[in-house]
Amino acid sequence: MGVLLVAGSVVVGARLLAAADDTVAVWAVRDERGAGTPVRDDDLVVERVRFTDAAAQERYFGADRPVPDDVVLVRAVGAGELLARTAVGPAAATPVLRVPIEVDPHRVPPDVGAGSVVDVWVSEGPGQPAVRPALSAVTVLAAPSYDDTFGVTGARQLVVAVDDDRAAAFERLLGGLQDPVVRVLQRS
Repeated sequence: MGVLLVAGSVVVGARLLAAADDTVAVWAVRDERGAGTPVRDDDLVVERVRFTDAAAQERYFGADRPVPDDVVLVRAVGAGELLARTAVGPAAATPVLRVPIEVDPHRVPPDVGAGSVVDVWVSEGPGQPAVRPALSAVTVLAAPSYDDTFGVTGARQLVVAVDDDRAAAFERLLGGLQDPVVRVLQRS
């Protein structure tokens, strides 16, 4: 009886080990990134995943090859999310305007950086209530450190990716205010 239990345990253990070897390495995004963000090697980590079939596996980028050069995210992706082929597109096919925003460093979270997804709120002058979110869920393309931009104006610059229509509406809003105050809220 003891021999049968040991043999059964060996068979079950062998099956479990064989099942553990069914995983494949795929690329996942290290940190949250927004639409329009270029996909770079240092933005990615390898995750081991078990897919139920080959068709499901083909929907993601395998880590056995690099992600193609010159691609950007076409939608926001969360930290740790597997990089789906449908989440990227050629950089040239994703038209966005690079809109610079000047903001007081105390009105933007310090960890906002390239790839962060933010909302931009605008009010009329200091101490006034926010008018409304002027831009929602936009991707930060560049975020020079405060030290790199402080010398010129005392403000921090962010560059966000915005489509033509939203950029025009944002500029109209700013142009209609005497002393606009910009606040940046980071999505998580």
